[in-house]
Amino acid sequence: MSGSEHKNPGGPGRRIVRLLVILAAIGGLGVLVVWGFLAGRGEATMEAERERPVKAPLRVSTDGRGQPVVTLDAATRRQSGVDVTKPKSTQYQEQVRAYGTVLDLDKLVTLDNNYVTAVAQLQSAQAKIVASKAAFERAQALSKDNITTVAQLQTAQATFGADKAGVATAEAQVKTLKATALQEWGTVIGKALVESGPLVTHLIERQTFLLQITLPPGTSMTPPSTATVQFGASASHHQVDFVSAATQTDPKIQGLSFYYAADAASNLLPGMNVLAFLPSGAPIDGIEIPASAVVWWTGRAWVYLRTGADTFTRHEIPTDVPAPGGGFIVSVKSLPYPDPEIVAQGAQILLSEEFRSQIQVGEDKK
Repeated sequence: MSGSEHKNPGGPGRRIVRLLVILAAIGGLGVLVVWGFLAGRGEATMEAERERPVKAPLRVSTDGRGQPVVTLDAATRRQSGVDVTKPKSTQYQEQVRAYGTVLDLDKLVTLDNNYVTAVAQLQSAQAKIVASKAAFERAQALSKDNITTVAQLQTAQATFGADKAGVATAEAQVKTLKATALQEWGTVIGKALVESGPLVTHLIERQTFLLQITLPPGTSMTPPSTATVQFGASASHHQVDFVSAATQTDPKIQGLSFYYAADAASNLLPGMNVLAFLPSGAPIDGIEIPASAVVWWTGRAWVYLRTGADTFTRHEIPTDVPAPGGGFIVSVKSLPYPDPEIVAQGAQILLSEEFRSQIQVGEDKK
């Protein structure tokens, strides 16, 4: 009994101590794991904060009417290429908007060829009758002296008669084609065809293109000597010159029609449809808005007007009067105040600032 107790002195106590040591080790390991998790989480949070993009300052506010006001200081404008200037003053006339088509001139070319051929045939017939008339008169004179036979006289007379009929036929053909030219193309173009004038020559050689411009139904006006047409995806503008009243209207529009001519440099081609602007009325004071100053939004044209040293507001402008070099001419009365300054370069940057402010405000509300 005493021997057994000597072999295992303090056995239960030692096991308890060992158990406590193990538990302490496990607890320490748990503390280390929790500490490592928390430390890693904190580091991740700090890293996310460091990587979060810095919000650009909002440059858009609203005025008393609730309209957006973009603020750009001089340094920002220089850096962004925003140029502010006073637009050029000008005078213009109210514009009547009409619709036009570049005509295919195949019929005019064919008519011109037929007329040239008919004139040549008439000249040939006239040359023949001169000879046959002389021969007939000579035969008549000789027959009186019994120098020529009756048969020879009759032959000369028949030839002369046939040539007279040939001249009459050729004259009728020329007369018919002349009437056709005047009826189908009017006095100006028809006369140019008959006289081989430069207008028809340029049209046939495609140095000039002919447009038919038709007014809206119920609209009446004296056609101006020049008009402006707009065409193509880029809305190109080109000046055209009045030729004459058209001989027929556009069946799709049913309004008064006029012929206008455009030079080959306009890049117009037969079959193209154009929008035409015809000046009408007394001159009006206006300003010329360059194309670089115009921004398009919701299908409308806008410019940015300076309202303060560094503030700008967006203002809609009419597009009824295109400027010769691009852009538009607008009435001074269509602007909120006279003698304005506009953003001539970089207007799109201000519009982008408006959009960015809307997005940023929306995100801040989330």
